[in-house]
Amino acid sequence: MVIVLLVPKANLLPQAPSDSLNAFFAMPPGGTVEMVETEIAGTIVERLRPYMDHEQQPYIRGYNLSSFGSFNALFVYPQDPARIEEMISIVRDEVLVDLPDTRAFVQRSSLLNFGFDGGRSINVDLQGSDINALSDVAMQAMPLINQTIPGSQVRPIPGLQIAEPELQLIPNDRRITAAGLDRAAVANIVRALTSGSFVGEYFDGNDRMDMILKGPTWNSPEELAAVPIWTPLAGIQSIGELTDIQRTVGPTQLLRVNGQRTLTLAVTPPPEMTVEEALDTLRDVVGPQLQEAMPADVSISYRGTADRLEGAFQTMTINLLIAAVVLFLVLAAMFRSLWDGVLVMLSMPLAVAGGVVALRVLNLFTTQAMDLLTTIGFLILLGLVVNNAILLVMQTRAGQRNGLERSVAVAEAVRVRARPIYMSTLTSIFGMLPLMLVPGVGSQIYRGLATVIIGGMFVSAIFTLVLMPSILRLPPPAVLLRRKGQPAATEGVIADA
Repeated sequence: MVIVLLVPKANLLPQAPSDSLNAFFAMPPGGTVEMVETEIAGTIVERLRPYMDHEQQPYIRGYNLSSFGSFNALFVYPQDPARIEEMISIVRDEVLVDLPDTRAFVQRSSLLNFGFDGGRSINVDLQGSDINALSDVAMQAMPLINQTIPGSQVRPIPGLQIAEPELQLIPNDRRITAAGLDRAAVANIVRALTSGSFVGEYFDGNDRMDMILKGPTWNSPEELAAVPIWTPLAGIQSIGELTDIQRTVGPTQLLRVNGQRTLTLAVTPPPEMTVEEALDTLRDVVGPQLQEAMPADVSISYRGTADRLEGAFQTMTINLLIAAVVLFLVLAAMFRSLWDGVLVMLSMPLAVAGGVVALRVLNLFTTQAMDLLTTIGFLILLGLVVNNAILLVMQTRAGQRNGLERSVAVAEAVRVRARPIYMSTLTSIFGMLPLMLVPGVGSQIYRGLATVIIGGMFVSAIFTLVLMPSILRLPPPAVLLRRKGQPAATEGVIADA
């Protein structure tokens, strides 16, 4: 019960902020390379120049401005890592403001390089057939998310501006059927006339290469409409005869998830909020309010870090249970006694509770979530805490084999094994203390793991030397059953140490 009530909320990975920041912004619809260079990149470079030339503080030791189609990224590396938060405010409020049709998202970089967001982004997928309806819902959702989760960043993918020039080819089903084709065949032909259609692979004995079929180059919608194609029943037909080509506008990119047109809101919670807390808020608060305002053909789902988080912790839970079962079987085989194996395994729940309590105490001073590395700390803890109990049980059984009474054998075991137990426990605790206490860039990566081991080992040592001797004084269940005149279901056999 203590474990369930006190366990912290979960993150997929530990927060490992680096000494740099990154910013992302979409290029204005219809923007050209020259426009980006003069009105966006040139402006950013001029605003960063005083910090780069050490004319204005905080100084920076470098920056990187890159453009990937409609997606632009800026990476800034301050000279003094202690002033990274100040630099983030400057980039957000001074450098990336008043740019034409541009909205910037600034955040601190992560040492883990798990995507640009450090594995903390939750994708809220809005799915439907009408991109305009999806954009309307997204425009309602963004301020609602910012209001519900203060300090969060919400980035639409693709952008909400439906202003990118686009050609729509509407199939003429009557002509397509009369020509002996179907929609899928026409779609493959159009694909070959644009980006290229995958037709197979070529293997030369060493390398495997894709074979892409591409049609003739065209430079205008009229040229595309005049491209001739051969049909089984109507001979030579043009694309314009089989489809109706319309000029229109659309998003900067097409995004489909599970075959459905999707507009994604990438939500990055603030540093003091875990991904699990943000996901619960999105599902329980934001989701119901959006569903009331959404059209009937629009649906909402969650993926990205959301589904990876749930899958990862389900896998780790299964791994913990498997590790406990395997450990019990090994102990039972080693002692040749199920009861002695159970005695040793009793040290594990209290050790896990000690690790959870230690995490809760740490959260009184700083934010520490239950992430994957912290969960690995519990796996390591399971292998460490049983050592002390093994020493005590084996020494007690050895004393009993030498003719000592059970209570005398337990007292002798505590006297002989107390010093080794204290030495191994203190060695583990003091070895992990620097990982838990020493601050600095990257200290958050192993802080949760170290805290779990320290708290678990401390509680385990107390249990081993206080509660374990009391349990060892009790007779095995087989002896109690014989005293009551009932046949023993299982009787342990004591092995030589």
